[in-house]
Amino acid sequence: MKKWVAACLVAVFCIGAGSLPASASVTDEVKKTVDQVVSIVSDDTLKKPRNEAKRRAALKNAISGIFDYGEMAKRSLGVNWKGRSKAEQKEFVDLFATLLENSYAGKIESYENQKIVYDKESVDGNYAEVKSRIVTAKRDEYTLDYRLMKQGNRWMVYDVVIEGVSLVSNYRSQFNKIIASQGYPSLVKKLRAKSDEIKAP
Repeated sequence: MKKWVAACLVAVFCIGAGSLPASASVTDEVKKTVDQVVSIVSDDTLKKPRNEAKRRAALKNAISGIFDYGEMAKRSLGVNWKGRSKAEQKEFVDLFATLLENSYAGKIESYENQKIVYDKESVDGNYAEVKSRIVTAKRDEYTLDYRLMKQGNRWMVYDVVIEGVSLVSNYRSQFNKIIASQGYPSLVKKLRAKSDEIKAP
């Protein structure tokens, strides 16, 4: 149950930042974007079955605008990234983005007004971390930390740590096991199948 809740939480709150005014903190930007996503999933009109496609499009647009899919995909493949051709790398990033967007778009919709507490942020050059806690109606708490890197004038999420577990590290562990036992083509085949399954009506 705890793992399911954590998965839902990362879906809602794994949202980073857009362009930064000079005076805005990383936390301010994270909070602003989180509020935008929460607004989408809380909109009564968008909740109606006939508006599902519109709701999903809005959620995916918000997610794709702040995740650095390239960086996340690269880190998720780890040592296996360098051995891939440019074409393979591009395909993997696209498949990874589809997996991430659609897997979490569905879970975002289970949001039920959990309380978000932003504890602190730390910035070290082009890297930052925002620590937060999610408090449920039953007063259970879950830690959720955002790791971001600055790309030009934007802060982009490259990893999320839920209850001490890195999302990227978790994917890397799964991907490396498949590559080690079945080879890289098998991983791509699995991701393609998952992508086709998600896109199927």
